[in-house]
Amino acid sequence: MTAQAAPESTLESISQGDTPVLEQLLAMNLDSLANCGLDEKTYFMVRLAALVAMDAAPVSYVINLSLAADAGVTLEEAQGLLIAIAPVVGSARVAAAAGNILRGAFGVASLEEAQNGQA
Repeated sequence: MTAQAAPESTLESISQGDTPVLEQLLAMNLDSLANCGLDEKTYFMVRLAALVAMDAAPVSYVINLSLAADAGVTLEEAQGLLIAIAPVVGSARVAAAAGNILRGAFGVASLEEAQNGQA
């Protein structure tokens, strides 16, 4: 294993399209979708519920919600899902998920602004 790269170096390589880990994750997800037997919209709703249940990191929400939106999942449906699972996973877990979604969304916005020289 090589020495760890500085965060700036890693962000620069990602901004230039060097994303082998993200590409592998995307490939795994596409295989999962193809093999699960669910329609695309249901698939992403189930994934959102699983992310909440496992207290996923903000980046996981960013990736999955972006793909969910492409599959036709609306903001209202995602909010409804959070309300539906709250009695099972707990209100604290749903509140944490909402915070992680916001952190992910603002983190992505900040990264995009920095890449465009707006930060």
